[in-house]
Amino acid sequence: MTHVLAQERIPTPPVAAQLASTPTMLALDLGTTTGWALRAHDGLITSGTVSFRPSRYDGGGMRYLRFINWLTELDQLSGPIAAIWYEEVRRHAGTDAAHVYGGLMATLTAWAELRGVPYQGAPVGTVKKHATGSGNAGKPAMIAAARARGFNPSDDNEADAIAILLWAIETRGGVR
Repeated sequence: MTHVLAQERIPTPPVAAQLASTPTMLALDLGTTTGWALRAHDGLITSGTVSFRPSRYDGGGMRYLRFINWLTELDQLSGPIAAIWYEEVRRHAGTDAAHVYGGLMATLTAWAELRGVPYQGAPVGTVKKHATGSGNAGKPAMIAAARARGFNPSDDNEADAIAILLWAIETRGGVR
C-alpha cells in the first residue's frame, strides 16, 4: 500500500499584486552631474550618474528639458515611479551650483506634480549620519559607506543617491 502525503498548495498573489507591493522608488543627488539610485518593482537597486552639462550651443533651458526627458524615460522603462527623494541642500559653495540645483529641483517637483508622484527632500546631514554615523561625512566616507553596503559607485554623486535611497527605504522616508 502506498501512502501519499497531502500537499498544501499555497496560493500566490497575482503578478499585479506582487508588483504593487514593492513600489518603484527614485533617489536623486541633483546637480550638473546628477547621481541617481532606483529601487525597481522587483526590489533590484540600480544606480548611476547622468550629466546635464550644457553644450556651448545650448540655450539656458536645455539642461532642464534634458532632465525632463530623462525622468520620463526612466519612469517609462522602470516605473511607474511611485516616490522620489532628493538631497535637500540648504547651502551651496557657489552661485552657479545654487542656480543649477534650484532649476533642477523646480523641474523635478513640477514633473512630479504633473504625474501625482510624491516627492520629499532628505536633509544632507541626516542622510550622511545614516550612511556613515557622522552628519558631516566627506565624499570619500560616503563612497566607502556605499561600497560597504555592496555597491560600487563611480563618484560621490552616485554614492549620495544610494545613501538617500537606502535611508528612504530603511526609515520609510524618515517616518519611524
